[in-house]
Amino acid sequence: MAKFSKEEKLEAVKQYLEGSEGLGSISKEIGANKRSLQYWVKRYEYHGERAFIKSYPNYSVDFKLDVLTYMNEHGTSFFETAAFFNLSSHTPLLDWQNRVKTLGWAALQFF
Repeated sequence: MAKFSKEEKLEAVKQYLEGSEGLGSISKEIGANKRSLQYWVKRYEYHGERAFIKSYPNYSVDFKLDVLTYMNEHGTSFFETAAFFNLSSHTPLLDWQNRVKTLGWAALQFF
């Protein structure tokens, strides 16, 4: 899948939110995965334009615990939780949860 700039993501999201086209047609038009576009929209709804500012954070153990706790307490999906916390994708959540299940909470400090 191609990488998209902040501006390209923002343009696609705004195009969708204007209601003139659906996720499928916009994603096909720009060459993006429909699920990715859906995720961009959700992040934008929570965080506005700052959702697309690139960052490469080193998440603390406390942050990881807060995110997993929030997801469990609120019953949100990986997708919804990642968007709420403005993570670049839901993949870290899958990894965090998997490590906690197999190795315990202490495993979160080693990556």
